[in-house]
Amino acid sequence: MMVERGGWRVKTIRLWLPLGVYMIFTLFPFYWMAVTSLKPNGELYNRKIMPLLVYHPTFKHYVDLLTETNFLVWTWNTFLVSVTSTAISLVFGVMLAYPLARMRFAGSALIAFGVAATYLVPQPLLFIPLADIITRLGLNDTLTSVILTYPTLLIPFCAWLLMGYFRSVPHELEDAARIDGATRLQTMFKVFLPLCTPGFISAGIFAFTLAQNEFLYALIFLTQTDVRTVPVGAIAELVKGDVFYWGQLMAAALLGSVPVAIIYSFFVEHYVAGLTAGAVKQ
Repeated sequence: MMVERGGWRVKTIRLWLPLGVYMIFTLFPFYWMAVTSLKPNGELYNRKIMPLLVYHPTFKHYVDLLTETNFLVWTWNTFLVSVTSTAISLVFGVMLAYPLARMRFAGSALIAFGVAATYLVPQPLLFIPLADIITRLGLNDTLTSVILTYPTLLIPFCAWLLMGYFRSVPHELEDAARIDGATRLQTMFKVFLPLCTPGFISAGIFAFTLAQNEFLYALIFLTQTDVRTVPVGAIAELVKGDVFYWGQLMAAALLGSVPVAIIYSFFVEHYVAGLTAGAVKQ
Protein backbone atom coordinates (compact mmCIF):
# COMPACT_ATOMS: atom_id res chain seq x y z
CA MET A 1 0.00 0.00 0.00
CA MET A 2 2.84 2.38 0.86
CA VAL A 3 4.56 1.48 -2.41
CA GLU A 4 1.42 2.34 -4.39
CA ARG A 5 1.10 5.68 -2.62
CA GLY A 6 4.77 6.42 -3.24
CA GLY A 7 4.43 5.46 -6.90
CA TRP A 8 1.41 7.75 -7.27
CA ARG A 9 3.36 10.65 -5.80
CA VAL A 10 6.35 10.02 -8.06
CA LYS A 11 4.07 9.82 -11.11
CA THR A 12 2.39 13.06 -10.09
CA ILE A 13 5.70 14.87 -9.74
CA ARG A 14 7.32 13.44 -12.87
CA LEU A 15 4.35 13.43 -15.25
CA TRP A 16 1.34 15.46 -14.21
CA LEU A 17 3.16 18.42 -12.68
CA PRO A 18 5.30 19.18 -15.78
CA LEU A 19 2.29 18.47 -18.00
CA GLY A 20 0.14 20.90 -16.01
CA VAL A 21 2.81 23.61 -16.19
CA TYR A 22 3.15 23.07 -19.94
CA MET A 23 -0.62 23.26 -20.47
CA ILE A 24 -0.87 26.49 -18.48
CA PHE A 25 2.00 27.99 -20.47
CA THR A 26 0.47 26.87 -23.79
CA LEU A 27 -3.16 27.80 -23.12
CA PHE A 28 -2.51 31.10 -21.33
CA PRO A 29 -2.53 33.21 -24.55
CA PHE A 30 -5.93 31.78 -25.49
CA TYR A 31 -7.24 32.45 -21.99
CA TRP A 32 -5.97 36.04 -22.21
CA MET A 33 -7.68 36.50 -25.60
CA ALA A 34 -10.94 35.07 -24.27
CA VAL A 35 -10.89 37.22 -21.13
CA THR A 36 -10.06 40.38 -23.08
CA SER A 37 -12.78 39.74 -25.65
CA LEU A 38 -15.43 39.28 -22.93
CA LYS A 39 -14.58 42.40 -20.93
CA PRO A 40 -16.63 45.58 -21.34
CA ASN A 41 -14.57 48.68 -22.12
CA GLY A 42 -15.01 49.93 -18.57
CA GLU A 43 -13.12 46.93 -17.22
CA LEU A 44 -10.77 46.62 -20.16
CA TYR A 45 -9.13 50.00 -19.60
CA ASN A 46 -9.38 50.07 -15.79
CA ARG A 47 -5.94 49.32 -14.35
CA LYS A 48 -7.32 48.83 -10.85
CA ILE A 49 -9.17 45.66 -11.86
CA MET A 50 -7.45 42.27 -11.93
CA PRO A 51 -6.64 41.75 -15.66
CA LEU A 52 -7.09 37.96 -15.54
CA LEU A 53 -10.70 38.06 -14.34
CA VAL A 54 -13.98 39.15 -15.91
CA TYR A 55 -16.52 40.69 -13.56
CA HIS A 56 -19.25 41.66 -16.05
CA PRO A 57 -18.82 39.51 -19.17
CA THR A 58 -20.32 40.76 -22.41
CA PHE A 59 -20.49 39.62 -26.03
CA LYS A 60 -20.60 43.18 -27.35
CA HIS A 61 -17.15 42.92 -28.93
CA TYR A 62 -18.18 39.79 -30.83
CA VAL A 63 -21.42 41.42 -31.99
CA ASP A 64 -19.57 44.53 -33.12
CA LEU A 65 -16.96 42.42 -34.90
CA LEU A 66 -19.58 40.47 -36.85
CA THR A 67 -21.88 43.42 -37.61
CA GLU A 68 -19.56 46.41 -38.04
CA THR A 69 -16.73 44.72 -39.95
CA ASN A 70 -16.41 42.24 -42.81
CA PHE A 71 -15.08 39.52 -40.53
CA LEU A 72 -17.22 36.77 -42.07
CA VAL A 73 -15.99 37.76 -45.54
CA TRP A 74 -12.39 37.74 -44.29
CA THR A 75 -12.92 34.30 -42.80
CA TRP A 76 -14.27 32.91 -46.08
CA ASN A 77 -11.40 34.52 -48.01
CA THR A 78 -8.88 33.03 -45.62
CA PHE A 79 -10.42 29.57 -45.87
CA LEU A 80 -10.59 29.68 -49.68
CA VAL A 81 -7.02 30.91 -50.06
CA SER A 82 -5.62 28.45 -47.50
CA VAL A 83 -7.37 25.38 -48.93
CA THR A 84 -6.49 26.20 -52.54
CA SER A 85 -2.87 27.08 -51.76
CA THR A 86 -2.46 23.94 -49.67
CA ALA A 87 -3.88 21.72 -52.43
CA ILE A 88 -1.60 23.27 -55.06
CA SER A 89 1.42 22.99 -52.79
CA LEU A 90 0.76 19.34 -51.93
CA VAL A 91 0.42 18.35 -55.61
CA PHE A 92 3.61 20.10 -56.69
CA GLY A 93 5.36 19.09 -53.46
CA VAL A 94 4.73 15.42 -54.24
CA MET A 95 5.94 15.91 -57.82
CA LEU A 96 9.15 17.40 -56.45
CA ALA A 97 9.71 15.19 -53.42
CA TYR A 98 9.06 11.77 -54.98
CA PRO A 99 11.91 11.72 -57.53
CA LEU A 100 14.33 13.31 -55.05
CA ALA A 101 13.54 10.74 -52.35
CA ARG A 102 13.01 7.55 -54.39
CA MET A 103 15.07 7.88 -57.58
CA ARG A 104 18.79 8.19 -58.18
CA PHE A 105 20.00 10.67 -60.79
CA ALA A 106 22.80 13.16 -61.21
CA GLY A 107 22.28 16.38 -59.26
CA SER A 108 19.53 15.07 -56.96
CA ALA A 109 21.44 16.05 -53.81
CA LEU A 110 22.03 19.55 -55.19
CA ILE A 111 18.34 19.95 -56.05
CA ALA A 112 17.31 18.74 -52.60
CA PHE A 113 19.66 21.29 -51.05
CA GLY A 114 18.16 23.95 -53.32
CA VAL A 115 14.66 23.07 -52.10
CA ALA A 116 15.70 23.54 -48.49
CA ALA A 117 17.54 26.77 -49.34
CA THR A 118 14.50 28.14 -51.19
CA TYR A 119 12.33 27.55 -48.12
CA LEU A 120 14.82 29.49 -46.00
CA VAL A 121 14.81 32.58 -48.26
CA PRO A 122 13.20 35.48 -46.32
CA GLN A 123 9.84 36.66 -47.64
CA PRO A 124 10.88 40.35 -47.85
CA LEU A 125 13.40 39.35 -50.54
CA LEU A 126 10.70 37.72 -52.66
CA PHE A 127 7.73 40.06 -52.44
CA ILE A 128 9.35 42.80 -54.58
CA PRO A 129 9.70 40.70 -57.77
CA LEU A 130 6.43 38.93 -56.99
CA ALA A 131 4.67 42.29 -56.62
CA ASP A 132 5.98 43.31 -60.04
CA ILE A 133 4.69 40.07 -61.58
CA ILE A 134 1.28 40.43 -59.93
CA THR A 135 1.01 44.03 -61.15
CA ARG A 136 1.92 43.06 -64.72
CA LEU A 137 -0.72 40.33 -64.65
CA GLY A 138 -3.33 42.76 -63.33
CA LEU A 139 -4.10 40.63 -60.27
CA ASN A 140 -3.85 43.27 -57.57
CA ASP A 141 -6.67 43.16 -55.01
CA THR A 142 -7.73 39.68 -56.04
CA LEU A 143 -7.51 36.44 -54.10
CA THR A 144 -5.75 34.91 -57.10
CA SER A 145 -2.69 37.03 -56.30
CA VAL A 146 -2.10 35.37 -52.92
CA ILE A 147 -3.21 31.94 -54.17
CA LEU A 148 -0.40 32.13 -56.73
CA THR A 149 2.23 33.59 -54.39
CA TYR A 150 1.69 31.48 -51.28
CA PRO A 151 2.94 28.28 -53.02
CA THR A 152 6.34 29.95 -53.45
CA LEU A 153 6.68 29.44 -49.71
CA LEU A 154 4.57 26.31 -49.26
CA ILE A 155 5.87 24.10 -52.10
CA PRO A 156 9.48 23.99 -50.80
CA PHE A 157 8.17 23.39 -47.30
CA CYS A 158 5.87 20.52 -48.37
CA ALA A 159 8.59 18.99 -50.56
CA TRP A 160 11.16 19.16 -47.76
CA LEU A 161 8.73 17.61 -45.28
CA LEU A 162 7.56 14.88 -47.66
CA MET A 163 11.08 13.92 -48.72
CA GLY A 164 11.87 12.83 -45.19
CA TYR A 165 8.67 10.78 -44.99
CA PHE A 166 9.09 9.24 -48.45
CA ARG A 167 12.56 8.00 -47.54
CA SER A 168 11.09 6.04 -44.61
CA VAL A 169 8.97 3.80 -46.87
CA PRO A 170 10.80 0.51 -47.68
CA HIS A 171 11.98 0.17 -51.28
CA GLU A 172 11.00 -3.50 -51.24
CA LEU A 173 7.31 -2.56 -51.58
CA GLU A 174 7.94 -0.74 -54.84
CA ASP A 175 10.27 -3.47 -56.08
CA ALA A 176 7.58 -6.10 -55.46
CA ALA A 177 5.03 -4.07 -57.39
CA ARG A 178 7.44 -3.57 -60.30
CA ILE A 179 8.16 -7.31 -60.39
CA ASP A 180 4.40 -7.97 -60.59
CA GLY A 181 4.29 -5.84 -63.74
CA ALA A 182 3.25 -2.42 -62.41
CA THR A 183 4.68 0.64 -64.13
CA ARG A 184 6.44 3.42 -62.25
CA LEU A 185 3.29 5.56 -62.20
CA GLN A 186 1.10 2.63 -61.11
CA THR A 187 3.52 1.83 -58.34
CA MET A 188 3.52 5.44 -57.24
CA PHE A 189 -0.24 5.99 -57.19
CA LYS A 190 -1.47 2.53 -56.10
CA VAL A 191 1.25 1.36 -53.71
CA PHE A 192 3.52 4.17 -52.58
CA LEU A 193 1.30 7.23 -52.10
CA PRO A 194 -1.47 5.41 -50.14
CA LEU A 195 1.17 4.41 -47.59
CA CYS A 196 2.17 8.06 -47.20
CA THR A 197 -1.23 9.37 -46.10
CA PRO A 198 0.07 10.42 -42.64
CA GLY A 199 2.80 12.43 -44.36
CA PHE A 200 0.24 14.19 -46.56
CA ILE A 201 -1.92 15.01 -43.55
CA SER A 202 1.06 16.38 -41.65
CA ALA A 203 2.27 18.50 -44.57
CA GLY A 204 -1.28 19.66 -45.31
CA ILE A 205 -1.93 20.74 -41.72
CA PHE A 206 1.28 22.75 -41.50
CA ALA A 207 0.81 24.25 -44.98
CA PHE A 208 -2.78 25.24 -44.16
CA THR A 209 -1.62 26.89 -40.93
CA LEU A 210 1.14 28.82 -42.69
CA ALA A 211 -1.25 29.98 -45.42
CA GLN A 212 -3.89 31.06 -42.93
CA ASN A 213 -1.46 33.05 -40.79
CA GLU A 214 0.52 34.61 -43.67
CA PHE A 215 0.59 38.38 -43.35
CA LEU A 216 3.16 40.05 -45.62
CA TYR A 217 1.89 39.00 -49.05
CA ALA A 218 -1.73 39.52 -48.02
CA LEU A 219 -0.90 43.00 -46.71
CA ILE A 220 0.79 44.00 -49.98
CA PHE A 221 -1.54 42.42 -52.54
CA LEU A 222 -4.92 42.82 -50.79
CA THR A 223 -5.83 46.44 -50.04
CA GLN A 224 -9.63 46.32 -50.51
CA THR A 225 -11.59 45.32 -47.43
CA ASP A 226 -13.77 42.78 -49.25
CA VAL A 227 -10.78 40.68 -50.40
CA ARG A 228 -8.69 40.76 -47.25
CA THR A 229 -7.88 37.78 -45.06
CA VAL A 230 -8.39 37.67 -41.30
CA PRO A 231 -4.82 38.63 -40.21
CA VAL A 232 -4.72 41.68 -42.50
CA GLY A 233 -8.37 42.64 -42.11
CA ALA A 234 -8.24 42.62 -38.31
CA ILE A 235 -5.12 44.77 -38.18
CA ALA A 236 -6.23 47.20 -40.90
CA GLU A 237 -9.79 47.69 -39.64
CA LEU A 238 -9.36 47.44 -35.87
CA VAL A 239 -6.16 49.44 -35.44
CA LYS A 240 -6.71 53.08 -36.40
CA GLY A 241 -3.67 55.21 -35.75
CA ASP A 242 -2.82 54.86 -32.07
CA VAL A 243 -6.30 53.53 -31.21
CA PHE A 244 -6.49 49.77 -30.66
CA TYR A 245 -9.91 48.15 -30.39
CA TRP A 246 -8.58 45.44 -28.10
CA GLY A 247 -11.91 43.75 -27.43
CA GLN A 248 -12.66 43.22 -31.10
CA LEU A 249 -9.02 42.40 -31.88
CA MET A 250 -8.97 39.61 -29.32
CA ALA A 251 -12.38 38.37 -30.49
CA ALA A 252 -11.07 38.24 -34.07
CA ALA A 253 -7.91 36.46 -32.96
CA LEU A 254 -9.89 33.90 -30.97
CA LEU A 255 -12.43 33.24 -33.71
CA GLY A 256 -9.68 33.13 -36.32
CA SER A 257 -7.90 30.37 -34.44
CA VAL A 258 -11.00 28.18 -34.17
CA PRO A 259 -10.81 26.68 -37.72
CA VAL A 260 -7.18 25.63 -37.21
CA ALA A 261 -8.01 24.13 -33.82
CA ILE A 262 -10.90 22.15 -35.33
CA ILE A 263 -8.73 20.89 -38.19
CA TYR A 264 -5.96 19.84 -35.82
CA SER A 265 -8.35 18.06 -33.47
CA PHE A 266 -10.04 16.24 -36.37
CA PHE A 267 -6.97 15.17 -38.34
CA VAL A 268 -4.67 14.30 -35.44
CA GLU A 269 -6.68 11.11 -34.85
CA HIS A 270 -6.36 10.14 -38.52
CA TYR A 271 -2.68 11.06 -38.47
CA VAL A 272 -1.93 8.77 -35.53
CA ALA A 273 -4.11 6.01 -37.00
CA GLY A 274 -2.20 6.29 -40.25
CA LEU A 275 1.12 6.02 -38.50
CA THR A 276 -0.09 2.91 -36.64
CA ALA A 277 -1.42 1.34 -39.82
CA GLY A 278 1.86 2.06 -41.62
CA ALA A 279 3.84 0.44 -38.83
CA VAL A 280 1.63 -2.66 -38.93
CA LYS A 281 1.98 -2.98 -42.71
CA GLN A 282 5.74 -2.80 -42.45
